Amino acid sequence: MRESAFETLVGAVVVAVAAIFLWFALARGGDAAAMGSKTYEVTARFNSVSGLARGSDVRIAGVKAGVIKSIDGDPQRFEAVVTMTLDSKWELPDDTDARVSTDGLLGGAYVALEPGAGFDVIPQDGTGEIQYTRGSVDLLTLFASFAAGSGGSTSETTASDPPAEDLDYPE
Repeated sequence: MRESAFETLVGAVVVAVAAIFLWFALARGGDAAAMGSKTYEVTARFNSVSGLARGSDVRIAGVKAGVIKSIDGDPQRFEAVVTMTLDSKWELPDDTDARVSTDGLLGGAYVALEPGAGFDVIPQDGTGEIQYTRGSVDLLTLFASFAAGSGGSTSETTASDPPAEDLDYPE
């Protein structure tokens, strides 16, 4: 009988800890849902969104300002169209710059917004689009180009460079 009571007590503690974790998860999710009524959507077009996924962060000065709602392709312009949901407290100037960044070498990708100094703001009615974008850099290709030696200058002369002895200088 004593072992049965001990097992019941341990089971109750496990259920209580699970309930605390569930409450914490729901409370954190509730914050994101509460922000849903005070948000707006803005789009941006990138040449590359490697590593970016739906639900990734959108940050301004390192502070989370929103999330990626969707990523679609534009077959006419061969670009990735990213729709972002931002908190309405962020009134972005119309010359805001968006770039795909990563948290270190192995970190996840996010969109970093750098507000400009424009006087007009991007509309918060869902029709706004960020015009200035920079896509992600493929680190593997970058490292491979440096390893192959194409990252520096070459010592060979090209066909457009005249030989040094053929130059006529006025005396």
